[in-house]
Amino acid sequence: MAVVGISQSNDRHPANVIFRKNKLRHSVEVFAVSEKGGEFRGETIYGRVSEIPKRIDLVVIVTRAETVPEILKDCIRAQAGGAVIVSGGFAESGRQDLQETLVSIAREANFPFIGPNCLGIFAPPWVDTLFIPSERIVRPQPGKVALVSQSGGILVDHLIKFTAEGVGLSLAVSIGNKAVLNELHLLSHFLQDPGTDVVAFYLEGLAAQESREFLQTAKSSPKPIVVLKAGKSAGGMRAVTSHTGSLAGDYRIFSSILAQYGLVEAGDESELISYCEALSCYPRSIEGRVGIITASGGHGALAVDACAAQGLAVPSFSGTIQQELRSRVAENLRAIASFANPVDLTGSAMDSDFVQTAQFLGDLPEVDCILLLLLPYLPGISSDLAGRLSLMALRGKKPMIAYVPHVEKYGMLIEGFQLNRIPVAPSIQEAVQMVKALRKYRRL
Repeated sequence: MAVVGISQSNDRHPANVIFRKNKLRHSVEVFAVSEKGGEFRGETIYGRVSEIPKRIDLVVIVTRAETVPEILKDCIRAQAGGAVIVSGGFAESGRQDLQETLVSIAREANFPFIGPNCLGIFAPPWVDTLFIPSERIVRPQPGKVALVSQSGGILVDHLIKFTAEGVGLSLAVSIGNKAVLNELHLLSHFLQDPGTDVVAFYLEGLAAQESREFLQTAKSSPKPIVVLKAGKSAGGMRAVTSHTGSLAGDYRIFSSILAQYGLVEAGDESELISYCEALSCYPRSIEGRVGIITASGGHGALAVDACAAQGLAVPSFSGTIQQELRSRVAENLRAIASFANPVDLTGSAMDSDFVQTAQFLGDLPEVDCILLLLLPYLPGISSDLAGRLSLMALRGKKPMIAYVPHVEKYGMLIEGFQLNRIPVAPSIQEAVQMVKALRKYRRL
């Protein structure tokens, strides 16, 4: 990789940050480039990419907008593989002509680039073109979700939020003005990527022809595609136009088309993360009939309300089903627990009561998803419960989604679910959002 724009006077320059952290922390071999030449931290600064004695796979350009066309031409002469153009000052700031110059140069030479006006590629341990210092970046664990964002800030924000929720990423890409490589190119790539199970997009706008091709590709996708759309209001449309030069059309039409073509639309950032976690564990659809297991009547009531608000059904169990459930729990619970759905095992429940109840609901035709509200502070619950429930769920055919408060003290329980790829949410609302994701997903 070559980083163009190295400064010898400003060590916090974005090019310096990108060069330094890739040199010290990533597997890529990195070269410094600046028209002034010289040295940087004992490394030779080459005057241009074509002077580097090795063929370059990726060029990261971090210079003034006016200089980028000539640098791009030099990359092509050097037979570099492609570029990330971090530099801003193109269509987003009214310089459509300058952006069209880049596009013309690249297309004539069949030279791919991401950007301009972007952060580029986040793919540890190989490469990271985000100009966020190493000590400030938050790195999600490796996983099966790919994230594509027009906004670099939104991408960095979601690296933090995905990490907090334990959702692993296969790759993250900030595409900015997407002058050459766009959502369609990246979707096509990720659909072929064995390391990616779910593809998530933060979209600001799609051109008409671009939309058609993107939706046709998404329609035949074997993988769930999650979309968070900005520019839903008139003010939001103006904001995205000034941000990345995007054209944001009528949101209501766009939203209905997404559903028609089988994409899962997230209403906000919270839903985006919940949907990605649920679909990365269960890339299949359900009807939305939920069986709830809890040890607190209040938690159960909140979960029923949340399900109703999201269009999910919580069917009441018949007397026969309730009697069967009652016979499976410990004798001391039979007179005090409730089995109507939610199944409230009360605060006296033990591990075995949760396992027996979940196993029964796993075979029950009346429900197609189990929502487990696990209160880890109850005296009868052990740190092994999550592992036992996970193994039981993995042997069954129905998704299980758990709620556990996300604090360090309950880390063993949370990990027990996560290690077995069972979605676990920090709130009842987010757990219900995960169920909603499975109901919204439809393979066409």
